[in-house]
Amino acid sequence: MATALVIENDPTDDLRRLGKWLTEGGLELRVLRPHAGDELPADLEGYTALVVLGGEQQAYPLPDGSPGAPWFPALEGLLRKAVRQRVPTLAICLGAQLLAAAHAGQVERSPSGPEIGPTVVGKRDAADTDPLFRYVPLMPDVFQWHSDEITELPHGATLLAASTRYPHQAFRLGDRAWGLQFHIECDTAMIADWARDSTQLAELGYDPELVVAACERVMVDVEEVWQPFALRFAALALGELDDDTTRRSLPLLGH
Repeated sequence: MATALVIENDPTDDLRRLGKWLTEGGLELRVLRPHAGDELPADLEGYTALVVLGGEQQAYPLPDGSPGAPWFPALEGLLRKAVRQRVPTLAICLGAQLLAAAHAGQVERSPSGPEIGPTVVGKRDAADTDPLFRYVPLMPDVFQWHSDEITELPHGATLLAASTRYPHQAFRLGDRAWGLQFHIECDTAMIADWARDSTQLAELGYDPELVVAACERVMVDVEEVWQPFALRFAALALGELDDDTTRRSLPLLGH
């Protein structure tokens, strides 16, 4: 069985639906929780993919110069090795910010303020030839929950999706590493937990119950787009996206 290494940075942001989709795609998942004391490996030997999840920490140094979490330097090292060694990588929200920071991109507190709730992002032209984004619709539904943003992509990164306030919504490094500023893994229970404990909603003047209800209304639409996306990522990790015949057999939207 091919195994993907999953890094859970925060107990409030686990794999949830994404884990189910990746397992359906044929991947075995090994989840490490450095926030609970799990030690990160020195390299990715034995793993066919890397998945890095989100969290409340920041991807840039704290005021005293220390990292946003003690394990971030080691995690950034793994992300650099993944890109260099062409290990399929999927990094979400904080994970995407760490992927960018590990490759000399810029991450900082967004001057636009927090972005929370269901939104859409717009695909860029480069997405049409991307092995994962090529079947994503032009303006897919996503969930947002962040106050930081990637203000400068790493040199050589390919921008795949953008929005007006946050231009770097999805990108690819090399040919096998993807960063998503938005969330695709959430279910309603996860969002309800975030809303209950959020200080950002008060900052924005949002009613938590209305935010949860708005997310619930598009839950099926998000799954329709991002479940096939996750299955394509699993197929890439399994070596099943190497020819046109395999590409034609990939799951399309709604299947």
